[in-house]
Amino acid sequence: MQTLIEWTGTLLGFVIRPCYRLTHNYGLAILLFVVFSKIVLIPVSVWVQKNGIKLVTMQPEINWLKVNRYGDLDAIAEEQAKIYKRYKYNALASVVPLLIQLVLLLGLVQVIYNPLKYIAALPADVIAALVGKTAELTGVDAGAASAQMAAAAAARDPALREAFLALSARLPGADMPAVLDAAGIDMRFLGLDLSWIPLKKGGATLAVPVLAALSAWVMCVCQNRAQVLQAEQGKLNKYGTMAVSVGLSLYLGMFVPAGVGLYWIASNLLAIAQLYILNAVIDPRKSVDYAELERSRRALAELDALGGSRRTGPFSRDPNARRERQDYRRFFSVLNKHVVFYSEKSGFWKYFRDIAEQLLARTNLRIHYVTNDPDDQVFEYAKTQPRLVPYYIGPKRIITLMMKMDADMVVMTTPDLETFHIKRSYVRKDVEYVYTPHDLYSVHMGFREGAWDHFDTILCAGPNQMAETRALEKLRGTPEKTLVPCGYCQIDDLIRDYAASGPRREGRRRILIAPTWNEDNILDSCIDGLLESLLGDDRLVIVRPHPEYVKRFRPRMDQVVARWASRTGEGLQFELDFSSNRTIWEADVLVTDWSAIALEFSFTTLRPTLFINTKMKVLNPNWEQLGITPQEILLRDRIGVSVAKDDSAAAEAAVRDMLGQPDRWSRQIEQIRGEYVFNLGHCGEHAANYIIGRLAERRRAGKAD
Repeated sequence: MQTLIEWTGTLLGFVIRPCYRLTHNYGLAILLFVVFSKIVLIPVSVWVQKNGIKLVTMQPEINWLKVNRYGDLDAIAEEQAKIYKRYKYNALASVVPLLIQLVLLLGLVQVIYNPLKYIAALPADVIAALVGKTAELTGVDAGAASAQMAAAAAARDPALREAFLALSARLPGADMPAVLDAAGIDMRFLGLDLSWIPLKKGGATLAVPVLAALSAWVMCVCQNRAQVLQAEQGKLNKYGTMAVSVGLSLYLGMFVPAGVGLYWIASNLLAIAQLYILNAVIDPRKSVDYAELERSRRALAELDALGGSRRTGPFSRDPNARRERQDYRRFFSVLNKHVVFYSEKSGFWKYFRDIAEQLLARTNLRIHYVTNDPDDQVFEYAKTQPRLVPYYIGPKRIITLMMKMDADMVVMTTPDLETFHIKRSYVRKDVEYVYTPHDLYSVHMGFREGAWDHFDTILCAGPNQMAETRALEKLRGTPEKTLVPCGYCQIDDLIRDYAASGPRREGRRRILIAPTWNEDNILDSCIDGLLESLLGDDRLVIVRPHPEYVKRFRPRMDQVVARWASRTGEGLQFELDFSSNRTIWEADVLVTDWSAIALEFSFTTLRPTLFINTKMKVLNPNWEQLGITPQEILLRDRIGVSVAKDDSAAAEAAVRDMLGQPDRWSRQIEQIRGEYVFNLGHCGEHAANYIIGRLAERRRAGKAD
């Protein structure tokens, strides 16, 4: 290492020496050296700039790779290496400037500490004689690292000149006057001796490490904003780098000669100028799709946030971490799994219960039920059903589990298979993925584009979902799926629960306002005018916000309650306890915006819904390409009435009509329900029929093979 430093010092001496002879000013010589080094290293800077642009350009592709192969580290590493190779990206390029800067810094320290050798270019015996005489005359340590700097200062002292000239007797071949002229290097700059070490000298020299740290801070700020690669780093990386750079500049600046600090300040400031010049000449914005970069980053962040910030490693504080690991191993210890149900949370059990109960009652199948919710109600239910085997697998580990799925059939109510974090199995290509809808709404507007593309089978709730799915297959050029006219198990359950809820309470006619929590919902856009028009002596208006609205926007909800506190009582109630559905069953009219509760309420109770036309909830902006009116739009004026959100008079008139003609509305809604829901009351039976028959076909096909 010392040899490398000496070689670097010799090389830098060849540059700094003419700079000093040109300027006769040590500080200017250092500044000229900084400019020269930046110019010489322009090709390296350009290469690093282009390499950084390559990385940011391909970052969206890498992010989507991590999204699509989330958790599969081996596959990600392999594919990422291919991307690097395709873009000809060098992962070590960003380290090169740092290494060069480090070598230059060490070499410059060597030059500044040894000016007689590298700048004056004196022979070794002459340097030894000068240093020895300086030690004799001034008392400095001849073996100290700063001995040559002390000798240079002494050579300039007129009082010591005769003593140095006397060295000609020991150095017969040396021209001592010329030697003293060369050795007397003036290391002062702007009144500051650049040979001084700030920590030892103190005073004004302490400004040098402070300015070095300040220049490092300014450089980091500029890099964080404008440097193509650094600007895309996370806050921890950005500010961590800044802290290290500033701290190191301040610390080292205290212990090395002030000339090194001057070099550091000038180098940082020129690096800032170079950064903006390179950005102007090689503009990253011409190559980088920043919109796509942000989309991919957001998708990856959503995956990283799954399950919150809980650690899931062997030393996790999550009380369910051990349970999750055990369930993961237990799941893969079972061979020949025929049917697996996958649920995101406890509330989704209602979409599977009827199907599961039919399978358990009619077959000997063992149902493997995987849930992301450690408190899923299925665990309690399974205590009485030994062939229903539940597993808790958290939102992150489920990604790997699904990629390694080994089962004949997977039934799930989570859309976006293959297009988001849940992937089809990599180990078995013949797994049949069955989707069961969790509402009666449209396929093309109520879901993201392509949400159903990668399923093999759809358990359709009604004819609209069959027609929309077939039309989407033609539009998107995807293979035809198996469409099973099953019905909607949730409606079947709701009708049974409603029949068992008992007689309605007497008293005022009840109007239930139950909006969504999405943008422009009733509570945020028109609740005051709506309440003013609907309140009356013979009515009870109940406001039941979506639980998610209360969770996310509690201050807004509290403001609504506070504004109407004086009217709250017999005629107006706010229901913030969601443990009971009784107010839903007892409502004479439901008022909502675009909530899926509308069809469930009206098809269950056969009572009408008042729809407030707030901003539509659209997950697929291209839904109109299909040419089919979504069911949530089509039925608004068949199971109720839709009005503009600012037309409170029309809302009141519609409610008055609904309350006045309950029988007409009941007959109309019952007829529509028969048209739009398959197999009312028998959804679970028909879904189980398909699953049983399909598994039997696969078993026969396996035996035939």
